[in-house]
Amino acid sequence: MRFIKIFSVLLLLSVLSHAQSPAYILLHSGKRISLRGLSVVTDNIVWVSGSSGSVGRSTNGGSSWTWITVPGYEKRDFRDIEAFDSSTAIIVAVAEPAVILKTTDGGLNWKKVYEDTAKGIFLDAMDFKDSRNGVAIGDPIDGRQAYLATTTDGGNSWKKTDPSRSYGPLADGEAFFASSGTNIRFTKAGTYVVTGGKRSVLFTGTSQYDSLPIVQGLESTGANSIDVYDGKAVIVGGDFSKDTISSNNCVLVSLGKKPVFSIPETPPHGYRSCVIYLNSNQLVACGTSGIDLSDDGGRNWRLLSRDSFHVVKKAKQGNAVYLAGGNGRIGRLK
Repeated sequence: MRFIKIFSVLLLLSVLSHAQSPAYILLHSGKRISLRGLSVVTDNIVWVSGSSGSVGRSTNGGSSWTWITVPGYEKRDFRDIEAFDSSTAIIVAVAEPAVILKTTDGGLNWKKVYEDTAKGIFLDAMDFKDSRNGVAIGDPIDGRQAYLATTTDGGNSWKKTDPSRSYGPLADGEAFFASSGTNIRFTKAGTYVVTGGKRSVLFTGTSQYDSLPIVQGLESTGANSIDVYDGKAVIVGGDFSKDTISSNNCVLVSLGKKPVFSIPETPPHGYRSCVIYLNSNQLVACGTSGIDLSDDGGRNWRLLSRDSFHVVKKAKQGNAVYLAGGNGRIGRLK
């Protein structure tokens, strides 16, 4: 009997110790910047970008970082970044003037490859479907049409594109969240975009679907992020002003001629600004109130950590998963 009691206590301590162990390795923190741009090229090559003109780069899996404040852009917020190798990356600065910069020497020098000085312009996100073709999306500045700029030469040049061929007009109070650079997915199968705010919809490049079963109606609500995998998608968001509320914050999508929407049985545990597929069944989502993992295609989510992160990405060539967020926090999932 005594042995059973001792064994039970040891088992409980083991379970508690396992439950309390961190879900990730903290690689960097303490820098007074907010990081919302993240691009993971390989398990070892990682780029981040954010406020105060900041760009960070690691070539050894996050063991050490090279930090750059882009000259002349010290007050700009680079909320999205796309990297192609250890030398080449593209960054997008939100707010006016809209600016896209490119480096080919590891961040030592940056070339302005696009600028728009239109009043009220705000670029939110960027994505590439391959090494040459990319798109940047922004909030409406003329009427209710989304703002689009595209490149077909690897980001060396960009041109403003008429969005009306792909996207319908946005409603009053509807826009795109620049929370993680993942409200647009530009893939070989198509382009998928989610909006947020007072209305939250899914654009598939050819159609618009207004019936997203996600919280909306306020400027702080709606979809923030979408990821696509083999004929299906997952969308996350919520209300960033009430980031612990876990209802109506995730949508599962079966893609086809007409997408079919459903909601998880167990949703993520709060507002989530970014979501990614690791494989067909495993997904990771993060936000200011924590990190969640799903092992069943998004139907059920379990909380990994209550630590705050804005964005999560998996290596394009590899399996490593990194996160970035406020106060210069960068982590890597175990």
